[in-house]
Amino acid sequence: MKVLVTGTAGFIGYHVAEVLLARGDRVVGIDNLNDYYDVGLKRARHQRLAQHDGFTPVIADLADRNAVEQVFATHRPQRVINLAAQAGVRYAAQNPHVYIQSNVVGFLHLLEGCRHHGVEHLVYASTSSVYGANTSMPFSEHQPTEHPLTLYAASKKSNELMAHSYAHLYGLPCTGLRFFTVYGPWGRPDMALFLFTRAILAGEPLKLFNHGRHRRSFTYVDDIVAGIVRALDCPAGGNPDWNGARPDPATSAAPYRIFNIGSRESVELTRYIEVLEDCLGRKATFDLLPLQAGDVPDSHADCTDLAELRGYEPRVTVEQGVPRFVEWYRTYYRC
Repeated sequence: MKVLVTGTAGFIGYHVAEVLLARGDRVVGIDNLNDYYDVGLKRARHQRLAQHDGFTPVIADLADRNAVEQVFATHRPQRVINLAAQAGVRYAAQNPHVYIQSNVVGFLHLLEGCRHHGVEHLVYASTSSVYGANTSMPFSEHQPTEHPLTLYAASKKSNELMAHSYAHLYGLPCTGLRFFTVYGPWGRPDMALFLFTRAILAGEPLKLFNHGRHRRSFTYVDDIVAGIVRALDCPAGGNPDWNGARPDPATSAAPYRIFNIGSRESVELTRYIEVLEDCLGRKATFDLLPLQAGDVPDSHADCTDLAELRGYEPRVTVEQGVPRFVEWYRTYYRC
């Protein structure tokens, strides 16, 4: 297939493009190479993808309507995976407009491109953050998600609503994937494992909000990618049993589906750090802080639907995945 992947210079987008190219698909990769974090790291990812003959990079911003339309008109992708977004929950407090331009306006431009160019299936990244104030765990796609606690979560929830409207109005098959705490090689420098590794090696204390008592469904990037590709290969269909009197948030009469994608195990942050300490051969020191505004104490993914309907099965434990990240980090930064 020819697949348009957005965010190919980003963490997850890079890994998805690698897998698609390795299996013989052609990938058109869009990224704006913004400076939210180290542009050199982003360029290094793209350089690795450029070693594949089937990769076509496009440097463009999804918020640029004409540029997005040109990509669809020129390359005619059969399917689209949207992994580009302004990430980072806390960054939104200082830069809210960036989130709307990238995550909402940019997503609209993708939907329009899919609509007008006969795209067979749109797969897009959502987030476990949409569960917000919900405390009923494990989080299920069949639960309501009407109380996001951050603008980032609200922007991704808006993607789900926008996708449903296009599925309903234009028959565009749309699958949304709610990611749970992804980590692994080539990760983002603003993510916890990256920050913790850097701090321990520098002899600096780790900032542990909520006194480190968070629990998360830490999910290794290879497991996330496997789920994305499985979703891509199975376009969403309508649920013939969907009932407007008892609406199921995860499905629709339209070709629309929402899936959780993450590890089945919820791990305490302190255990995550213990594994990292073992890998680095050093002990961490801590700056214990209260829970930050917008943070949720715990997350736990119920991925039953993705397993039963798309054959998804996460395989990499924290004890296996963290050492792989550390090996990459030491190699890339020569430390």
